Amino acid sequence: MRLKTSKENTEIIRAVQHIYDGVIIELDYETPFQLLCAVILSAQATDKWVNRTTPPLFERVKYPEDMKRISLDEVTELVKRINYFRNKAKFIHQTGIILAEKFWGIIPNDLKLIQTLPGVGIKTAKVVLSVLYDQPFVGVDTHIHRVCNRIGIVKTPTPEKTDKAIEKRLTLEQRKNMHHPFVLFGRYQCLARNPKCRSCVLKEWCNFYANTSMWVTSTPKTPLQ
Repeated sequence: MRLKTSKENTEIIRAVQHIYDGVIIELDYETPFQLLCAVILSAQATDKWVNRTTPPLFERVKYPEDMKRISLDEVTELVKRINYFRNKAKFIHQTGIILAEKFWGIIPNDLKLIQTLPGVGIKTAKVVLSVLYDQPFVGVDTHIHRVCNRIGIVKTPTPEKTDKAIEKRLTLEQRKNMHHPFVLFGRYQCLARNPKCRSCVLKEWCNFYANTSMWVTSTPKTPLQ
């Protein structure tokens, strides 16, 4: 499989960026700390389900110091609709207290430092820093991993290896522009099952399209198919 050139990568990223121009992230939030909480809660959960879960929590918690005025049991009760809610409740509760006591309530604009907070791994860190501080980070999830491998931006077996490959192969400007558009592109166009290849704007670049002879549409199959 031929990997794309830097010029092709720029054209691909611009094409996807044009589709989702102005859309930054689908998680609902009002403050930076609420964003951090939402991203932590979104691990192995859909953004839509997180958005259904967070309103009662965000009515009481807007800033890190608010976590000092609410108990862990209360936080756990407020997020119990999300998967792994006990661990996630502990993470956001502890993170809020640490931010309030050690960081003056400010989320650190530093990739290594933000990962010292409970529940903040590399993907969460990169997503938050990309949104809050416009940093050139790509929080590689299954969507970005799938899209990049299908197109031929990278050839990697796991999201973790895709993350490292992107850091090496893409420029700062390319990385700065790709995260959110590629997440949405993978979520709504380049689906894991039944990708919408026929209507895709990336057909001319896509290795998956070029090498696939049986096109799967979004039309539901009958039991006999």
